[in-house]
Amino acid sequence: MSAANYDVVIAGAGIVGAACAKECAQLGMRVAIIDPGGVANGATAAGMGHIVVMDASEAQFALTRYSQQLWQQLRAELPADVEYEPCGTIWIAADEEEMQEVLRKHDYYTRHSVPAEILDAYALAALEPNLRKGLEGGLLIHEDAVLYAPCAARYLMELAQAAGARFITGAPVAKLGHGRARLTDGAEFSSAHVVNATGAWAADLDPGLKIRKRKGHLAITDRYPGFVRHELVELGYLKSAHSSNQDSVAFNVQPRKTGQVLVGSSRQFDIESKEVDNEILSRMLRRAQEYMPGLAQLSTIRVWTGFRAATPDSLPLIGPSPEDSTLFLATGHEGLGITTSLATARLLTAHLTGAPPAIPIEPYLPVRLLREQAHT
Repeated sequence: MSAANYDVVIAGAGIVGAACAKECAQLGMRVAIIDPGGVANGATAAGMGHIVVMDASEAQFALTRYSQQLWQQLRAELPADVEYEPCGTIWIAADEEEMQEVLRKHDYYTRHSVPAEILDAYALAALEPNLRKGLEGGLLIHEDAVLYAPCAARYLMELAQAAGARFITGAPVAKLGHGRARLTDGAEFSSAHVVNATGAWAADLDPGLKIRKRKGHLAITDRYPGFVRHELVELGYLKSAHSSNQDSVAFNVQPRKTGQVLVGSSRQFDIESKEVDNEILSRMLRRAQEYMPGLAQLSTIRVWTGFRAATPDSLPLIGPSPEDSTLFLATGHEGLGITTSLATARLLTAHLTGAPPAIPIEPYLPVRLLREQAHT
């Protein structure tokens, strides 16, 4: 079977792949994007949908802040069903030790021109009256937002198709690399560049890739408008987020425009089953109720799981494969794929076109993990 020719072929139509397709197509490239399940069929549909700035490292901050600003630029044109809501995030300090972390984060964010506000116990209770009494305070990050990621990915795909991208569903990609994408049904596409944007399944197409599946649980309630007003995250989340080998849960809730409350979060590594783990779910809900006791009285209408793509250093892989000059990676975003999708697409296209990137791309290049292996 003869191969169809493109400038860029992208495997994976989650929000990262859709953003990459949009960016490439709008630059005039001939683009094909392939996903057997349609748009936002994996982690994009399973995640919380936050647009947040994170500061675990300078590289993480640079990518999340740049992408948040790109979302802000896109905000005015987003359809209503994307439900973009700039509700802000409150990082909650349960005690004086965590309040010291609030002070550190506040200093970091303000030095980097991110609007942030320290909350004492009274201000925190006034903003979020359903939190338990006795919390020490918190840090409000004003420009953080939430959105409904499946509709955001669909909109990005619509923009890509309007610019000429071809969206191919049905058979999955069986082999990717060396300028070709071959599907399980025998169809083949040739391209100067092929992009692996398949998230937690990226290693299936590149077995040497340092990607681990991280399973997470989420629950959503019926409609209770005003019960939660901001995205709320315990500062202990940072410890559990960086736990690479142990199951963990943390308090993380999010308001939706529908009035529903989205409740997370949990982390399990190297688990293939999509089934709900009732023990982990119970731990997650108990943790949430420790911070917001009233959650126990709300009606939960759905529970689900999803898989995120995790790398050893908690940074995504963006850029060319060290072993194949035609193969590019856009994966490994773990829980920040929604936030960083737009910046990932910009960095990827900068590579493809030779344009100068808006932020240094070196921290995200896949070759860094090979260098790390060489030094161990």
